[in-house]
Amino acid sequence: MTMNSENNPKVTMLDVAKLCGVSYQTVSRVVNNSPEVSAKTRRLVLKAIKDLGYHPNQLARIFKTRHSSLLEVITFGVETFIPRELIIALGRAAVKHGYSLMFTDIPQDDPEEENRLYAHLDSGLCEGAILTAPVENKLFEKITLEPPPIPTIQIRNQKGSTAPSVIIDQYHGGQLAIQHLLELGHRQIAEIHAPLCYHEALSRHTAFLDALSAREISPVASIEAAEWMPQDGYLAARQLLDGGLYFSGLVTSNDYLALGAILALNERGLHIPEDISIIGFDDAPESAFYTPPLTTIRQDYDALGTESIDYLVDLINNQETSTHQRVLIPRLIIRRSTRVIDAIPVAGE
Repeated sequence: MTMNSENNPKVTMLDVAKLCGVSYQTVSRVVNNSPEVSAKTRRLVLKAIKDLGYHPNQLARIFKTRHSSLLEVITFGVETFIPRELIIALGRAAVKHGYSLMFTDIPQDDPEEENRLYAHLDSGLCEGAILTAPVENKLFEKITLEPPPIPTIQIRNQKGSTAPSVIIDQYHGGQLAIQHLLELGHRQIAEIHAPLCYHEALSRHTAFLDALSAREISPVASIEAAEWMPQDGYLAARQLLDGGLYFSGLVTSNDYLALGAILALNERGLHIPEDISIIGFDDAPESAFYTPPLTTIRQDYDALGTESIDYLVDLINNQETSTHQRVLIPRLIIRRSTRVIDAIPVAGE
């Protein structure tokens, strides 16, 4: 008689052994992919596992092998700050190395959360962890100074960190954005930036100011959006337009802010790029399909995901792996939301 997991949700290896007429140890060898099982017996056991709907006890395997094949990605300070493209890239890279991923958010500093986190990381459930803190966070800083007993790396942290980490150079990306508008002849340039409590927003904003200052140009205006989403860009752009100041170029902290800003500009009768050139940041998949397609700065999340997992697995497999920061370089993607204008000379030109 064939059973299944719906009729018997507590199927064990012993049930598989009884159905096959083999020993418990033989089933265990098949589950653990031991070579000490004939091909015929392996096929028999695997068919029984499928028919019964048996799922190995992962915790038991962890205790026995001391390997969980599980990595954890932990975000500190906010809820779910990891772009979906990066989540996909991390997952793909983890599978390549034989690992699965779990994701945890720790949105607030909390002493009890700190104790739970250290106990969790010390439990052996995960073999390594990727840490990211987009804003200042005391628990993240403590873990940086007092690392847990498993290999960890940081991603999207601040440039220059001495912790094992992988980042995309946000400041360089911000410089690329403003330099593109300057090369097109724009001198009256405004900015909509995300809240500066975010490290990445601050780096991009600082690059914007530094690039203009180097040319002795003052920004027309710099408006802080409430968050990173299209509605925030829309409201910030309306605030910018209500100020009545003329600008020919607009830099935004990300593509979603640009999307909202484009709608606000269009509602005021302004066209992109005929009246205003606008540039985003991230190269979100949909940015190529904005109206018009958005000029932006591409962050290579595939490379970030791959480098991060590769580095963490190196640390897991080899304690002698050097600790350093790997820096990836973003690049300019030119589409149809920016155009050349006649430049107005400024000092130094």
